[in-house]
Amino acid sequence: MDEIIASALDSARRRGAQYADLRIVHNREERIVVRNGVVETLSSDESVGLGIRALYDGSWGFASTRNLTVPAADHAAGQAVQIARASARHNDDRRSPQRVLGAPVSSRGVYVTPIDVDPAAVSLDDKLALLLAADAEMAAVPQVTARMGNLIFIREERTFANTEGALVSQTIHEAGGGIQATAVGNGEIQRRSYPQSHGRQQGCAGWEFIVAMDLPGNARRTAETAAALLTAEPCPSDVTTDLVIDSSQLALQIHESCGHAVELDRALGDEAAFAGTSFLTPDLLHNFQYGSEQVNITADSASAGGLGTFGWDDEGLPAQSTDIIRAGQFVGYLMSRESATRLGLDSNGCMRASSWNRIPLIRMTNVSLQPGAWSLDDLIADTESGIYLETNRSWSIDDRRYNFQFGAEVGREIKNGKLGRLLRNCTYTGITPEFWRSCDAVCVPQLWQLWGTPRCGKGQPGQIAHTSHGASPARFRSVRVGVLR
Repeated sequence: MDEIIASALDSARRRGAQYADLRIVHNREERIVVRNGVVETLSSDESVGLGIRALYDGSWGFASTRNLTVPAADHAAGQAVQIARASARHNDDRRSPQRVLGAPVSSRGVYVTPIDVDPAAVSLDDKLALLLAADAEMAAVPQVTARMGNLIFIREERTFANTEGALVSQTIHEAGGGIQATAVGNGEIQRRSYPQSHGRQQGCAGWEFIVAMDLPGNARRTAETAAALLTAEPCPSDVTTDLVIDSSQLALQIHESCGHAVELDRALGDEAAFAGTSFLTPDLLHNFQYGSEQVNITADSASAGGLGTFGWDDEGLPAQSTDIIRAGQFVGYLMSRESATRLGLDSNGCMRASSWNRIPLIRMTNVSLQPGAWSLDDLIADTESGIYLETNRSWSIDDRRYNFQFGAEVGREIKNGKLGRLLRNCTYTGITPEFWRSCDAVCVPQLWQLWGTPRCGKGQPGQIAHTSHGASPARFRSVRVGVLR
């Protein structure tokens, strides 16, 4: 690989590139799905290749190849420079690499996700036995007519180098899994997921992550809740009430209404795919009350176990933590080297590509709501009337990340400071800054958890990123619920 890297970067320079960087990515992925007691999917996929970016007169070119040889890498470097030169002919803003990228990046080192048990060392029989045991527990609940369980394991080796002297290698391990029960009856279809919705919970970890979730031990309760929802009271229709939102639902709220909104390429108008731009334009930086004083949100690529955790991003910037919202004030973006330079700032290392054949984009790392001081029991006791919401069921948000509507799998009535009746088909709606300004309490660090979101779409051609969001349960005052449209 050293010869390939050196030759490709030198080839880009000789062809006129003022800057170039290269990524070699080797990805292995194992998926297992059990549906209704039947093994539906057993797959093992592998992908390896090289991608190279070149900068010429302020314009970029990118090319890739799956052929890891010196001639193929040199050819890809030539293509990248050729594309950059062609783009520069139509670019009136001719800028030097320093004006485009800021200070040079010359990181060196090796990073490996810390794991206790390599999933590759666990037999397929043991993995299947776990999912089949969970399926059998769900099947014991008569109203449950559809059951699903799945596991995923990823090992990705990435090497990054650039013409400024950077050379870093990292091995990222991911593990994930989950179960889902669907019950039918009483004119209703209700779903309950564990540990979270939309397939699975996932993190940068090993087999120990799966063991800790105890899918078989939580399967019966998951199925019973799905069945109970069939006869639960419906969510109150179009009323305003207080909400206590659990950490898994808050994770998606953060993802959609904060994480995407603070991607600087969206804020600058450079990116508009997959629900658009952002209302958090640069004139609002350090000049906008995004939330209440209880709201503190960080972007942290060093959090243990997060899907946005790594040693360096795909521009060679080291993992770091950045304040995004501090005591409710909007204070930071997710940035690349180029976008940060446009604001006179330094990048906080948020450039990632989904594969060797995709150009890096600004992506979320671990964007998290920091914990507060309330216990959950005290928070419920302090809420006279409201709804406690658990686990996302649906979401919708406009193309500026401003107006939103979310649905939860489970609601529970709060009355006179106590949890009461189960509620079904709960939805809530709001305007992003008004919603976060209504937050008046966040629970303690002991209830804080990182939730993986492994299907974040962005870009054209499309890329899927793996991100995480940490949160404790929190309370929001006077939120509209039961609005369906």
